[in-house]
Amino acid sequence: MSSLRRRLLAWTGAGLALGLVAATVLVGVRARGQAGELLDYQMARIASAVPPRALGPMPPPRLDGLVADGDVVIQIWDASGLRIYASHAVTALPGLARPGFSDVPGEGGGWRVYAVPVAGSVVQVAQPLAARDALAWRTAVSTVAPLLLLLPLLGALLWIGLGRGLAPLRRLAGDAGARDADALRPFDDSGLDDELRPLVRALNGLLARLGGAIDAQRGFVADAAHALRTPLAAVTLQAEAARRAGDAGARDAALDELRAGLRRANRLVGQLLTLARQEPEAAASGARAPVALAALARAAVVDASVGAEARGVDLGLADAADVVVDGDADALRILLDNLVDNALRHAPAGSSVDVSVSADGVLAVEDRGPGLPPDELDAVFERFRRGRGATGTGSGLGLAIVRGIAERHGARATLANRDGGGLRAEVRWPAVAVRPGHP
Repeated sequence: MSSLRRRLLAWTGAGLALGLVAATVLVGVRARGQAGELLDYQMARIASAVPPRALGPMPPPRLDGLVADGDVVIQIWDASGLRIYASHAVTALPGLARPGFSDVPGEGGGWRVYAVPVAGSVVQVAQPLAARDALAWRTAVSTVAPLLLLLPLLGALLWIGLGRGLAPLRRLAGDAGARDADALRPFDDSGLDDELRPLVRALNGLLARLGGAIDAQRGFVADAAHALRTPLAAVTLQAEAARRAGDAGARDAALDELRAGLRRANRLVGQLLTLARQEPEAAASGARAPVALAALARAAVVDASVGAEARGVDLGLADAADVVVDGDADALRILLDNLVDNALRHAPAGSSVDVSVSADGVLAVEDRGPGLPPDELDAVFERFRRGRGATGTGSGLGLAIVRGIAERHGARATLANRDGGGLRAEVRWPAVAVRPGHP
């Protein structure tokens, strides 16, 4: 099982280990330079401390007392270039070097050499470079080693600190796990760290949206149940009337009423299902594609022409500008069908209904019906809301469907009374969403 605390501790431990290695390298490099300066100074002092009598023709005495480190070798050369003294019997000693400090290669590795002429002879002090490097790294390790003792203490402090730091997250998880499906109250973000507060606020926002969606669905179910109660009761009564009919004529009349009631109930159920499918919370946004409004309007007029003719209403396409919007063609067709159906229901026989598409992105449907009181022009977009003077068998859902689809397409659906009588319903897209089509 993955553990955030263990993962953070592992990364922190790895970072500390890399830091110690880097510190050891840096200290070693710096110590090598400082040790080199100090050892060069010691080599110069050793060379200057060689007694003059050691440079004479007689075999020189041993000078081991001048050697501060066993790795330092003293050599003396006469004027002819013959080595007359070596403090150590080392097989791979460096040869005679130029005066001053120099690095000389050798069989066993390089040497750091200091040569100085003294009374016709040359005193030369040499030290293996490997000895210098070993001294520098020993110094670096001895400097960093105490820090290794702090690693267990740092690990324990990190483990405890991370545990305390994650405690609010565990409390939040416990609070969320203890809630039931109806407990949508926001989480308390007081006292939380700055890193956790955005998470809690995002969760609270999600709970608020979820609560709104649940309330909307509950309201929809309640409204749907209320709307279905009347037509279903009517169908029940009509079926009972048909069963009790005393003659064939009365039975046929009752069956006609029953069929009409079933059609009304079927239409209402269809509208309810359409409205549920168009709910933002009920379905993800469909794939958007360019939709030619003029073509959409023509298809809607053609499909509704038979019903319009049966009602004695002249249905036509008054204007069809070639404009395109991005949207869901099926949803926009449902929007237009509801507007046309609503206009046909309220248009008196012998009048007309005009559908138009303007170049500025306005889809309009106009009828010559009675219109609406001004205070109801916006209210009728609510679910199951009909105008006070409405007639027919409408359920008050068509315009609610229209507004919902329009809002999800970034458009605005409005109603307005016409000066000459009738109602104008229009869906207006913002100018930035409309572009010319390609005929």
